[in-house]
Amino acid sequence: MEKKAEAAERSAEERNRMLNKRQEDYKVIEEVFDRLTVEGVDKLIRQGKIKDLEGVIKAGKEARVYWGIGPEDKELAIKIYYTTTADFRRGMLKYIEGDRRFKRIRRTPRGIVYTWTQKEFKNLQLAEKAGVNSPRAIAFNRNILVMSFIGKDGVPAPLLREIDPEDPSAFYLKILEEMRSLYTKAGVVHGDLSEYNIMVWEEVPVIFDVSQALLIEHPLAAPLLKRDISNINTYFNRLGVDVVDSEDVETWVKGESEDLS
Repeated sequence: MEKKAEAAERSAEERNRMLNKRQEDYKVIEEVFDRLTVEGVDKLIRQGKIKDLEGVIKAGKEARVYWGIGPEDKELAIKIYYTTTADFRRGMLKYIEGDRRFKRIRRTPRGIVYTWTQKEFKNLQLAEKAGVNSPRAIAFNRNILVMSFIGKDGVPAPLLREIDPEDPSAFYLKILEEMRSLYTKAGVVHGDLSEYNIMVWEEVPVIFDVSQALLIEHPLAAPLLKRDISNINTYFNRLGVDVVDSEDVETWVKGESEDLS
C-alpha cells in the first residue's frame, strides 16, 4: 500500500510539474500572440511534437522564433508568424498566387498567414527530400511551424553575415551546390537568398527562411533566381573570392551545364 501511495504521489507531482510548465509556456506566447495561436501551440504539445517551449531566439517584423524541446529531447526551432502585420500579409500574396499547391487561398488576413506557414513547411520538405542542407520540417499548425534546431543548447548557429567561413571560396561553391540541388532536385528557387538567411554550422552552409521560395515554373522564379545569384556573388566578391560569372552560375544551377567555369 505504501508503494502505491508513493507512486500516486510521484504521479501527482509530475502532473503538477507538467501543468506548471505548460502554464509557463503559454505565458511566453500570450504576451505577443492571440488565443488561436495559443490553442495551436497547445495542439502541437498534445500531439507530442513539442515537449517544452523555451525563450525567444529571434524576434523580427514577420515572426518570432522560439527555442524548444521535442521528443527524445531533440532541440527545436518553433517559428510563430504574426497575424496582425498588414504590410507583411500584402507582400505574401505574390509568392502564393500562381503556386499550383495552393489553388484555393482564403484571402482573410489569418488565412493568408496560415497558407504562408504551410508553404514554408512544404518547401522545407522538398528541400530535405532533395538533400539540401536546411532545417527539417517537423510539424505545423495554423501560423506555427516546428523545425529542427540548427545550433546547440539553445544557441543558434551564426548567420553568414556574422562570421566569415574559414575557407570562403570553398564555402561559396558549397552554396552554389545547394542552390543547384534546390533547383534541379527540389524544383524550387529560394527567392531571397543572401548572407542573412544562410547559417554557418560546422563550416557548412545551412539555407533557411524558405517561406517565399517558389516552384521553378512560377512566373517570378526566373528573375528571383538571378537576384539570388547576384546577392551571393556580390557578398563573396567582397570577401575576396574569385566568383563565377552570374550567367554561368545560372546555367549550372539549372543543370544546363556540368562545369562551373
